[in-house]
Amino acid sequence: MTDAGTPATTGYAPVNGLQMYHEVHGPEPEPGSTPVLLLHGAYMLTGDLAPLVSVLAATRQVVVPDLQAHGRTGDVDRPLTYEGMADDAAGLLAHLGIGRADVMGYSMGGAAALQVAVRHPDVVRRLVVVSATHSSKGMQPELLEMVPGITPEMFAGSPMEASYQALAPDPGHFPVLVQKLKTLDETPFDWPAEDISGIAAPAMVVAGDADAVRAEHAVELFRLLGGGGMGDLTGLSRARLAILPGSTHFMPPGSGVLDRLDWLLPMVLAFLDESPEGAP
Repeated sequence: MTDAGTPATTGYAPVNGLQMYHEVHGPEPEPGSTPVLLLHGAYMLTGDLAPLVSVLAATRQVVVPDLQAHGRTGDVDRPLTYEGMADDAAGLLAHLGIGRADVMGYSMGGAAALQVAVRHPDVVRRLVVVSATHSSKGMQPELLEMVPGITPEMFAGSPMEASYQALAPDPGHFPVLVQKLKTLDETPFDWPAEDISGIAAPAMVVAGDADAVRAEHAVELFRLLGGGGMGDLTGLSRARLAILPGSTHFMPPGSGVLDRLDWLLPMVLAFLDESPEGAP
């Protein structure tokens, strides 16, 4: 049996044409416990979630993959889509023999986590969506205006480029990743409200008050997931909402949502530990 203080188990899973790199941290699940699947954002990799993993893995088994074309997972001849990443995530769980997990994703990984709950509802016990949206209409207009001008040269010398070149099976593939992520961000999407409201898993929505996702859209997602009623009269819903003050998507360093782990982690842990009825 492993614990949070021992090295992670690592490997590659044959999933949908990928050799999907993944790490498994923390203790083996006890009867009745549920592993956590963490999905990273664009240009990120497993190591970027290490501070989050270290806390979660103290009491839970935590599975962290490199998504398609990121980190140690090579690319394949298909676009990067949220639906495809969701299918890959579900395939990884199946490969590992995990029938059900709590799924948490950040940014691109948050949207992929939503699609795991839509496309593979039986594998999701609880869902945590951080800095992500169910519609491109929820993205800040400044972001949508910036994306067309992104080039591989903008990343020259950056930690993102350096990590990719150090770990990727094909270090020269970085410009292709940039183009695929641009296409992902430039492609409008608006997932049907009935798909989102049909998610059976209790869900938590997290965003910064200065995030790339508009705060009012985080509230819209929260309501679609069953939240927003007057709990005094109706009781708590199966959904939770956290808007973190003074928090951005990623920049400047120290102000991103994932930099607020002293706020974020207690709320996430409490949510994952709630009773099935939703009461603390």
